[in-house]
Amino acid sequence: MIKKFILYTLLFSNFILIETEYSKYDLIGKGNIELQGENYKLQKEVSDAFLLLKAEALKSGFNIQVVSSYRSFEHQKRIWTRKYKKFTSQGMTPQKAINKIIEYSTIPGTSRHHWGTDIDIIDGNIKTSGDVLNPKHFKEGGLYHKFKIWLDENADRFGFCLVYTDIENRKGFKYEPWHYSYESISKEMLKQYLKIDIQQLLKEEKLLGSDYFNDVFIEKYIRENILDINPDLK
Repeated sequence: MIKKFILYTLLFSNFILIETEYSKYDLIGKGNIELQGENYKLQKEVSDAFLLLKAEALKSGFNIQVVSSYRSFEHQKRIWTRKYKKFTSQGMTPQKAINKIIEYSTIPGTSRHHWGTDIDIIDGNIKTSGDVLNPKHFKEGGLYHKFKIWLDENADRFGFCLVYTDIENRKGFKYEPWHYSYESISKEMLKQYLKIDIQQLLKEEKLLGSDYFNDVFIEKYIRENILDINPDLK
């Protein structure tokens, strides 16, 4: 009965939040979205659902650890700047550096992590060095393979969907088996986000490499990187 009540509460609050209007600044990581959480930052409803997911995972021996949740525009800009400088210093042309960055990282102002609905997660019970967000760790025989199987079977029960799937012929960002989004809120935020003039936004920000963000690039980036995601999230 308690579990049914919690589920009903989440579903009811979903209905309310779908009506929420977010400002342009909320959607690009410069707003004041109300966030909460310990060792992570998510919107309240997302955090509540995440804690239920985490509690259920513990029953099966998995200790969900959030590697990344909400990221502000400035946080994403620091990631972008660091990678751009790294790749161009290695001799890459600006265009090649940009294409390399957007294999996994978003252009500031276009990240789903700006919304407080998305999380990158691993099993905290397993200790390893180096980059924990590596697809090989989630494959058969990998460190997090059993955890990934559990997520495939249970995440959607709590409203979370994998964003960048390994569906054949999907374009844009590479497969990210660690990246989950809270469906009911992020779907609405995506709809509102797409009303923004993204090209004008990126021109105004004068990011490193932004001189190469022409009409063709932006159109392709929107079509492939922003929109070629799990169909359940559109």
